[in-house]
Amino acid sequence: MRNISIGMAMTLLVIGNLSATFSDALVKTMEGGPDGAIFQFALFRQVSAVLILLPFCLTAPKKNLTLGLKWHFLRAHVWLVGVFFSVIALTTLPLATANAIFYAAPLIMLPLAAMFLREKLSSASIAAAVVGFIGVLILVRPTELSWAAISAMIVAVTLAVNNLLIPKIPREQTVPQTLLLHNLIGIPIALGLALYEGAPFSMDLFLRASGSTAFILVYAATCVIAYRAAESNKIASAEYSGLVCAVGVGLVLFGEVPDMLMIVGTSLIVVPLIWLAGLEKRKTKRAAREEALATETTFASLTEDMRTQDDDIALAEKSAMADNIVLPADDVLLSGEETRETSVYYEHVGAQKKVTGTT
Repeated sequence: MRNISIGMAMTLLVIGNLSATFSDALVKTMEGGPDGAIFQFALFRQVSAVLILLPFCLTAPKKNLTLGLKWHFLRAHVWLVGVFFSVIALTTLPLATANAIFYAAPLIMLPLAAMFLREKLSSASIAAAVVGFIGVLILVRPTELSWAAISAMIVAVTLAVNNLLIPKIPREQTVPQTLLLHNLIGIPIALGLALYEGAPFSMDLFLRASGSTAFILVYAATCVIAYRAAESNKIASAEYSGLVCAVGVGLVLFGEVPDMLMIVGTSLIVVPLIWLAGLEKRKTKRAAREEALATETTFASLTEDMRTQDDDIALAEKSAMADNIVLPADDVLLSGEETRETSVYYEHVGAQKKVTGTT
């Protein structure tokens, strides 16, 4: 898979969380609420996901489907647990409140990533996560610990675990294959729970589950792409952006009017997200400049070394030429000088004889 930037990975998570909010809204409208056919709803979620994803997997290599099955098995059943408790939380709590608790997942991911994946936590990511969690607490305003709130926290844990398990998925598998296995493997357990529940099968529930699945598949796909491309501690704060979407959808669809505490809490979540994105962007630019400077310095040093080497070669060639010149001995030089003087003398005498006419 092609590498993407930190900013792009965070943008994908923002889009995914918006889609997940619409999925939650459909769950909230489920008939019967927490007393409805929750296991049947979970089964319909898995079945509809397989039906949606299957056409996208027909052209992919079939041999890849058998890779990493143990990790797909683990993620599938962690996801199934999350679906069950999300129905309880979403049908009991206000949409924004339930989502606020869900967004404890990035904070849960940080210590888990440090312990199990040996990822190094930066001070910026820790600060952003802590400030964001303070915003979550302001939004939740827990006065008592309810079963619905506990269910929401369990959902947050399942989201964190599933996201951290994504690097274990074989990279040879496409995103549709990953999501197909993620849902297909969980169907047997979901079917057994639905039969144990004993509720009559409902087409209306199937349609609601299918719509919820379509939205949540967008979220799952963005998570797979984003967390494969970047370390989780660098982009996990982007998960908080969905809370803004939950506030908006809750206001429009369910009449949940945000108060001042809601605005303050949301600001504490969004502002660190923007700050962290800007920090990562500046860090990337600085690293690029340092790399360019290092490359330029290396090139200049290499050029200077080549110039020095050329000078050494030229000097060596001149020295070799000088060594090849053979100078005559002193007696040879002396004999040459005497011969030259004698020759000059006879030339002078000969010239005088020609003038006087003597021989």
